[in-house]
Amino acid sequence: MNKGAAVSSDLILQRMMTLHPKVIDLTLDRMHRLLLRLGNPENLLPPVIHLAGTNGKGSTQAMIRAGLEAAGHRVHAYTSPHLARFHERIRIAGDLISEDLLTALLDECSAVNGSDPITFFEITTAAGILAFARTPADFTLLEVGLGGRLDATNVIEVPRLTIITPVSIDHQQYLGETLTEIAGEKAGILKRGVPCIVGPQAPEALDVIEARAARLGVPLLAYGQHWHVQAERGRMVFQDETGLLDLPLPNLPGPHQLQNAGAALAALRHMGCDDAACEAAVTRAEWPARMQRLRQGPLIDVAPQAELWLDGGHNPAGGAAIAATLTAMPPRPVHLICGMLNTKDVAGYMRTLAGCTASLTAVSIPNEQNTLPAAETCAAARSVGIPATEAASVAEALQKIVEIEPQARVLICGSLYLAGAILRENA
Repeated sequence: MNKGAAVSSDLILQRMMTLHPKVIDLTLDRMHRLLLRLGNPENLLPPVIHLAGTNGKGSTQAMIRAGLEAAGHRVHAYTSPHLARFHERIRIAGDLISEDLLTALLDECSAVNGSDPITFFEITTAAGILAFARTPADFTLLEVGLGGRLDATNVIEVPRLTIITPVSIDHQQYLGETLTEIAGEKAGILKRGVPCIVGPQAPEALDVIEARAARLGVPLLAYGQHWHVQAERGRMVFQDETGLLDLPLPNLPGPHQLQNAGAALAALRHMGCDDAACEAAVTRAEWPARMQRLRQGPLIDVAPQAELWLDGGHNPAGGAAIAATLTAMPPRPVHLICGMLNTKDVAGYMRTLAGCTASLTAVSIPNEQNTLPAAETCAAARSVGIPATEAASVAEALQKIVEIEPQARVLICGSLYLAGAILRENA
């Protein structure tokens, strides 16, 4: 990559961050208008697998991609948000989008849109769709950004398959205050007659999904009804209506990854993939900042004897998954370094972690205007019984922890934005 091109891409993205409307404004009108001007590339994509859900959709997508690629397929993939670099959002036939192509596509979409209102997510999603339409592949994996019904990715009239991973409370300001309302938004990706894989759901969420599926004639393949997954004797056992699979446990850490793996396997089996592809899905998937072990970089130099982990989960359901993962690990005192956004249910997130945490050191997320001040994160932790202090940076927090407990298990957590900063700085 030449240095000039990198600056060009960054400048375009920075300019797009100032577009109107600057804040999230869920509607498909602007997206349909821009895609029409671009020649409707959404109608030219390889078969689309569309994923929505509150937690687990990224991990599920990563497993599906690993399985499809192991079966010899070329796969496009779209995800958000990115962690270290924007390019992570757009993977073309297996490879991250190149700097030159990204720059050209962003320029093209910006020129076609002109001065009309558009959001950052909409115009960058259009760029991804344009890239996918112009490059041959066998499948396109599209991950919803927010909600589903009015998300910018929900422009595919007839996907090959849809998937709804577990739905929980998050983004209430956009999706509704109740689980029923939020599930209704997620179920907006269902399309008439197109099968849908449904991960584990609370009863009220499943009721909403099933009701919409019935109205649209959508065949559901639901966890606990049409497929099952569980751990047995250090292995993962998956069963659906075509038979049983005995596989290694997912390489992505945490008991919750069993559910994500199950949804991925249900999708792969529905598409006719063989056992080898299914095994690759659970053993080869890569998904950064989801209970990722950090093994090198400046932070490791600060705490060479510590066990350092990184996770971007940021809602109560994500906190519960982290707690289950930590509890399943060999015993070691757990110390959190936590930074969160001011839009999240901070106390709800903290409450899930209180039973497995020795201490929490609060930080503000660097260069993030919506960061929750460290003092407020600290107060939220104390309110649920977690001993908490503040630090000016993650490195300072880590130093304070290992001065007292050199062999601590330290988890940096609370936000994908914090996780992205860590991955950039600790490379």
